[in-house]
Amino acid sequence: MNTCSCDDCSAFSSSCPRLSYLSSLFKLVAEENRLKIMCLLKNKKHCICEIVDELGLSQSLISHHMSDLRQANLVFNEKKGQRTYYQLTNLGQQVVAGFSEFHDNSCL
Repeated sequence: MNTCSCDDCSAFSSSCPRLSYLSSLFKLVAEENRLKIMCLLKNKKHCICEIVDELGLSQSLISHHMSDLRQANLVFNEKKGQRTYYQLTNLGQQVVAGFSEFHDNSCL
C-alpha cells in the first residue's frame, strides 16, 4: 500500500487534508480565465476595470473569479478611493512561479 508522506495521514486511502487542499487548489487555477488573471497580476496590482479591459471579460465574471481567488488566498485586495486593486499573495506568486517551470511563455 502506498503511504502518504504528510504527517496528517498514514495512507492515500485515508482522508488526507493536504491532498484534498492541493486538489482544490489545482481545480481552481485550472480554469483558464483564473489562470489568465493570475498571470496578469504576476508583476503588478490591477483594478477590476483594468482586468476587464485586458481580458475582454465582463465585470461580473471577473468579480466572481476574484472572489474565488481571494477565498483560496491566491490574491488580496486593497481599496484606494473608489477602486479596488488586486494583487497576488505569496501563495499566488508561488503558484504562478510553479506553472512557469512547465510553460515557456512570457505570460507565466
